[in-house]
Amino acid sequence: MKVVLFCGGLGTRIRTDGSALPKPMTPIGNRPILWHIMRYYAHFGHTEFILCLGYGAKAVKDYFLHYEETESNDFVLRNGCKEVELLGSDISDWTITFVDTGHETAIGERLRRVRQHLGDDEMFLANYGDGLSDAPMNDLIATLPDHHVGSLLSVSPQDSFHVVGADADGNLTGLVAVADMDMRINGGFFVLRQGIFDYLDEGDDLVMNGCVRAAEDGRFTANRYDGFWACMDTVKERMQLEELNRTGNPPWAVWRKESEPALGDDVAPVVTLAPAPVP
Repeated sequence: MKVVLFCGGLGTRIRTDGSALPKPMTPIGNRPILWHIMRYYAHFGHTEFILCLGYGAKAVKDYFLHYEETESNDFVLRNGCKEVELLGSDISDWTITFVDTGHETAIGERLRRVRQHLGDDEMFLANYGDGLSDAPMNDLIATLPDHHVGSLLSVSPQDSFHVVGADADGNLTGLVAVADMDMRINGGFFVLRQGIFDYLDEGDDLVMNGCVRAAEDGRFTANRYDGFWACMDTVKERMQLEELNRTGNPPWAVWRKESEPALGDDVAPVVTLAPAPVP
């Protein structure tokens, strides 16, 4: 199944070194977060990628054009450094399509601009390019109702702030950590059918236009997931992911585990996404 990855983000909030890299190329360890996301999908057998490029497109192209397998694989060096025998491979079975979808383009329009590369495939996957999870992707695909045009991963927010309660006089009535509230956010992992394009017009956003319209017709799903999920929007979040990566077995690295996680208690039954308010 093809995987559409949105790779045009600026990532200004996570830069600390003056780098002009696009957000998906921000490294975790010795590989960009984009690579970690692609390895996740490849673990489930989805190795056909369509990269929606925008800001920093050259950096993404150059990274894969000059990809160094030895950075993340064991190898044997022979004949005075003239011969390298890889003992493993990351991307040998990957197919990657690079498409410039513009610098200021909305996510929905980026998707529209790569539609031709989906061919006749009824279903495809999509990801924002800045989030990591250990969600059982193939189970999420299998549970998408036949009449629905897509689903998104519904996760708990990872923010550490507190919601303040106060009365009309300003007296504090309560403080609740946002993580403890019954609140869900879009995790950025999409399972989609080509029917989603019926809900997208030129210049639209994928979620606030396409998904909302489909939800109003009862044709979009939210998969509640309480396993590992994290995004990388800030320097703090990047540092947290770096720390998890240093353990040698980060939770999103499902390709290092003996078996895929099962769709059990971590993923609740599929529910219909309630239409979100349109601003």
